[in-house]
Amino acid sequence: MTNPAMNPVMNSVTSGKLAIDQLHIRLGRGERAFDAVRDISFTVEPGQLVCLLGPSGCGKSTLLGAIAGHLSSAAGSIRLDGDTVNGPHPDRGLVFQHHTLFPWKNVLDNVAFGLKMQGVKRAERNRRAQELLELVGLADFERSYPAQLSGGMQQRVEIARVLINRPKVLLMDEPFGALDAQTRLMMQQLLLQVWSSIRTSIIFITHDIDEALFLADRLFVMSAHPGRIIEELDIDFARPRSHQLVTSADFVALKARCLALLHPQRDMLSLERLSPLGMIHARQLRFAI
Repeated sequence: MTNPAMNPVMNSVTSGKLAIDQLHIRLGRGERAFDAVRDISFTVEPGQLVCLLGPSGCGKSTLLGAIAGHLSSAAGSIRLDGDTVNGPHPDRGLVFQHHTLFPWKNVLDNVAFGLKMQGVKRAERNRRAQELLELVGLADFERSYPAQLSGGMQQRVEIARVLINRPKVLLMDEPFGALDAQTRLMMQQLLLQVWSSIRTSIIFITHDIDEALFLADRLFVMSAHPGRIIEELDIDFARPRSHQLVTSADFVALKARCLALLHPQRDMLSLERLSPLGMIHARQLRFAI
């Protein structure tokens, strides 16, 4: 694993501790208001990669939006390195499922844009942007435009553009969900390589069990709406990881545990109750072909 002290992007992992305490978020107004997430509490230590796994609509993205500072809570608190999160800030970088690159700017200018808004001189912001493009494997594409790139390459530019602000926490909202299967695997491996260099804290949202187990140090499994943390799993597979891991017995056992949490067994209704034909047993049914 790369020594963070040797990396020009981030020298240490002394910041990025996120503490969420009894968080409760309501969305909507009046009679249409509803609980999106309820009683969420967990801590992310500096430099950890944490995944949130849950079914669609369970409030994963809502929770990430609150951590980013775009949504307010009805109760509870979010603190980053002891400071209360009250709104958006560059110390929390957000990567979405679909890139938000400026189509009229080339790759280099897209990555450097945040520094430009901070008043950093062109030579310095270009130097830092080039370092990050090297890190994500796009050094040869700095003069290309987003439309000239594949989906995976666009997401790599997006990640570099967020990282140039040196966030304490990188928030990733299903960033590889729109990619094809092979590109998704490649991007997972790339993310781990980048993270091993910068060692910033990461909160990664997914509904893909394999992805969560492959990436995470810790995994929080969320219930269906309203979202709650129903289990925390420590993922102690050795790093660096390769995709051969997903076929190991330990990996398969953890996947089975996640499946059981996400899809608990329920008592099956008998065929008699399901049948619109009344109290008919299965052996009495006849089908026309």
